[in-house]
Amino acid sequence: MDQEKTGDLVFEAIAHAVAGNASEAATALMTIGQASDDNRMYGVCCAIASAGTHALGLVYGDRAPKPGTSDMYVLQELVPGATVDDPPKAFAMRFLTAYANGDTETCLALFDAALRSSDDEYVSSVCALLADVAGIYRLALDR
Repeated sequence: MDQEKTGDLVFEAIAHAVAGNASEAATALMTIGQASDDNRMYGVCCAIASAGTHALGLVYGDRAPKPGTSDMYVLQELVPGATVDDPPKAFAMRFLTAYANGDTETCLALFDAALRSSDDEYVSSVCALLADVAGIYRLALDR
């Protein structure tokens, strides 16, 4: 699968997820995953996080951190320790926050950790990232 087809499928997965069509979103992600190596999947995660960063900007508007300043997004758990027992959720939240802050090293480390986990946890981590981004877009659309 070439890069353009991968990009189209990422967009399709995000659109289906935002619309609440989980099975179609999962099918698009599965198609990407079956035809992609680790490097391509890292790019897919970055593309999803890029969309999430855009959605965060829509939600926060003028209060969103400004690139090139010391402003940054901060991860805050409303229930302390809530992600301890949910590594895919922790991956999604931390990857999106790192990406939104331009922290490439942390993004790579998080992806590497997810990749080295079990196959189920890795897949769940990518799906959790997509679900979180879709949720932020739905929040932005509600405003």
